[in-house]
Amino acid sequence: MATRLKSKGRANFLTEYIATKKITTELQLQSALDYVKSHPVDPVDVAAFEEACGVGVVVTPEQIEDAVEEVINQYKQDLLQKRYHFNTGMLMGKARGKLKWADGKAIKNEIDMQILDLLGPKTDADKEKPVKAKAAKSGKDNVPKKLAKMVNAAEDEGSGASMNGEETRSLMEQLRGHAVNFHKTGENYKTEGYVVTPMTMELLKEHVKAVGGKVWTRFPPEPNGILHIGHAKAINFNFGYARANGGVCYLRYDDTNPEKEEEKYFTGIREMVEWLGYKPWKITHSSDYFHELHALAVELIKRDQAYVCHQKLEEIRGHNPPPSPWRNRPIQESLRLFEDMRKGKIAEGEATVRMKHIMEDGKVDPVAYRIKFTPHHRTGDEWCVYPTYDFTHCLCDSLENITHSLCTKEFQARRSSYYWLCNALDVYCPVQWEYGRLNLYYTVVSKRKIVKLITEGIVRDWNDPRLFTLTALRRRGFPPEAINNFCAKVGVTMAQVTIDPSLLESCVRDELNLTAPRAMAVLEPLKVTITNFPSDKAIDIDVPDFPAEPSKGSHKVKFGKTIYIEKTDFKENMEKGYRRLTPDQPVGLRHAGYVITLESMVKDEKGEVTELKVKCQKADMAEKPKAFVHWVSEPISCEIRLYERLFKHKHPEDPEEVPGGFLTDCNKDSLTVIPAALLDASVKGAKVYDKFQFERIGYFSIDPDSKPDKLVFNRTVNLKEDAGKNV
Repeated sequence: MATRLKSKGRANFLTEYIATKKITTELQLQSALDYVKSHPVDPVDVAAFEEACGVGVVVTPEQIEDAVEEVINQYKQDLLQKRYHFNTGMLMGKARGKLKWADGKAIKNEIDMQILDLLGPKTDADKEKPVKAKAAKSGKDNVPKKLAKMVNAAEDEGSGASMNGEETRSLMEQLRGHAVNFHKTGENYKTEGYVVTPMTMELLKEHVKAVGGKVWTRFPPEPNGILHIGHAKAINFNFGYARANGGVCYLRYDDTNPEKEEEKYFTGIREMVEWLGYKPWKITHSSDYFHELHALAVELIKRDQAYVCHQKLEEIRGHNPPPSPWRNRPIQESLRLFEDMRKGKIAEGEATVRMKHIMEDGKVDPVAYRIKFTPHHRTGDEWCVYPTYDFTHCLCDSLENITHSLCTKEFQARRSSYYWLCNALDVYCPVQWEYGRLNLYYTVVSKRKIVKLITEGIVRDWNDPRLFTLTALRRRGFPPEAINNFCAKVGVTMAQVTIDPSLLESCVRDELNLTAPRAMAVLEPLKVTITNFPSDKAIDIDVPDFPAEPSKGSHKVKFGKTIYIEKTDFKENMEKGYRRLTPDQPVGLRHAGYVITLESMVKDEKGEVTELKVKCQKADMAEKPKAFVHWVSEPISCEIRLYERLFKHKHPEDPEEVPGGFLTDCNKDSLTVIPAALLDASVKGAKVYDKFQFERIGYFSIDPDSKPDKLVFNRTVNLKEDAGKNV
C-alpha cells in the first residue's frame, strides 16, 4: 500500500479501514487501492468506496454452499466423465464470480467436499497422471535457447504484412513492446508519478472530448541534423503505437534554436518519415505556438513560478550553480524585464527567464527563455527571445492534446519538470513515457562527430553509405520495410539496448530476398571464348527474376561466343575441394543450360591468364558438373562500390577501447571501388535506388551518382554465408 499510494492522507484513510477490520482480504485491499487511484480528487466518497471494496458485506456458509452446488450441477456430466482429472480451478472461478466477497478458502473447501460427495474417494486410476498427447516437433524445438527469441521474432514477423501496406497485429504488437502497460486515453492519473491537482479531472474531460477518446502521439525532432537509425525506432514507436490503437501522430519540428536550423533538415526529416511508410496526421512546428508560449511564460511569472535572472549561462550550467540573487525579485519587475527582453532592449546573454523548480537530476531553476538576436527560419525577426526545450516540449504536447508523450530514457530526468510546468499553469498535462534508445555497435550517430568525419574527408556527406543515418541507409539500398522490421524485432523496452549491425543486415537480406530481382554481374572479369558455340550470333536466354518463384517474371540475357566469368571461378592448378573450372574439371553456366570444358589458356607477358578457350556441351548430354558459375555476355560496364564497416571496434567512442579517439578507429578499407565491372544488359533501364541480387555475390542498389551511360551500384549486404560458396 505504501508503494502504491503517494498521498499520506489517503494512506491513513485506508490504514483505518484495515485496523478496524473493515477490510480483511487481499481482494478487498486491491479493490480499495484501485478505487482510490481511479478517484484522485478529494474528498473520497465513502459510500461509493465501501460499496466498491465490499465493506460490511457478509457471505454466509449457506450462500457459499448454494453457489457451489449450482456450479457443480452445471458441470456435473464432465465431472462424472473426467472425475478427479477435471480442472477444478474453473469451478473456483465460477463460484467466485457469484460471490465476489466470499472467503476463497471457504469456497475451495466447499468445492472439495461436494466433489467428494459426488464422485466418492479417489481410485487408483484417479491418482494416475493424465497422458498428454504429444504435439509434432517443429524445427524450432531444437533451436538453442540463445536463438529462440530470434526464431520467434522472425516467425511473428513473417506473418505480418509490409508496413507500407495494411500492417497486421503481430508487427504492431512487437512495436508496442512495453507499451502494453500504458494508460488508456483520459486515464493519465492512473500512471505512476502523475501529479493530480484540483484542476486535473476537469482538464482531462476536456482533453478526452478533444481527442475523441483516441491515442494522439507526436514525433518531435530538432531540424538541425539528419535522422539516424535511432530515430527510426522513435518514428516506428510514435507512429506505430498511434496506428495500432486507431489514433493519429503529429510530425512536430522542435524549431526553437534558430542558429542551427536549415530548410534541408526540415524537408529531409519529413522525407525520411514518409520513406519509412508513415504519413503524419498534421505537420506542426514549435514556432507555431510562439505567441501562446510567450503568454504562458508571462502567466508563469505572474504566478511567481518564474523570474528574470542575470546570471551568465556559464554560471548556471551543471547541477551545483550558485543560487540566483534575483530568484525573489518582485513579480512586476520580472514582467517588465521580460518585456524588455522581448523588445530587444537587453543584450544577448544578459538575462534569462528561469523557472522556480528543481528537476529530478538535481538541476535548479531550469531556463525557460533566452535572448538570441538571430532571425528564425519561419518567423524571421519577429522574436528575439526563444523558449528552451524544458519550457516548450511539455506545453506544445499540452496544446496539441498529446495523450502519450513518448521519448527516450535520457529525458527521464525532465519528467518531473514536465508535470510541474503543466500543473503550475493549470493546463492539460500529458503523460511522459520513456523507453531505451536504440544504439548500434561499430558506429557513431552524433551530429558533431559525423560533421567531423565529413570535414576530415573520411566520408563524403551525411548520406555516405557507411554511416547509419537514414539517408545513408537508403542510399546503400536498405529497404524501409527491413528497417521497420528490425525496429520491431528489437522491440520497445525500458532498457537501453546496443545491437550488432548483423541483425539489421539480416532483416535487409530477408526483405531483399523476396523483393530484389536477380541479375548476373562479374566484378573481376576473365574473358572466355567458346570455340564450338552452336550459333553464328548470340542467343537470347530467359532468366527468372526469382529462380525459386518463376511465376514472378523473367528477363532476357544474351548468350554469345564470348562470355566473361569471375577470375576466381578458374584455377590453373587444381586445389583440393575446388569445384569450379580447372584444366581437368568442367563447370556449368547458370541458366544457359551448357557445361564448358577448358581447351587452352591465353597468357600475357607476366604469365597471367587473360583468356580461356573452352568447348561447350548441352547440360543434359554432359556429366553433371560439380558447380555452376554466373557469367555475362554482351554486357554493360558499370561502377560498383563495396562497403565494409567504417569502424574497427564495437565502441569507437569509448576511450578505453579506442584511446586515440573515434577518428583513429576508421577502417581505411571500408570502401573499395570497382570502376569497370560487367553486368548483364537487362538492368540498363533501372532507376536510382532500384535493387538487385547479383547472383552469388550480394545485394546491390543503384546510387544517385549514376548517369544514363554509366550506372553506379552500392553493395547493400553480402549474401548469407554459404558453406560451398568459396570452394
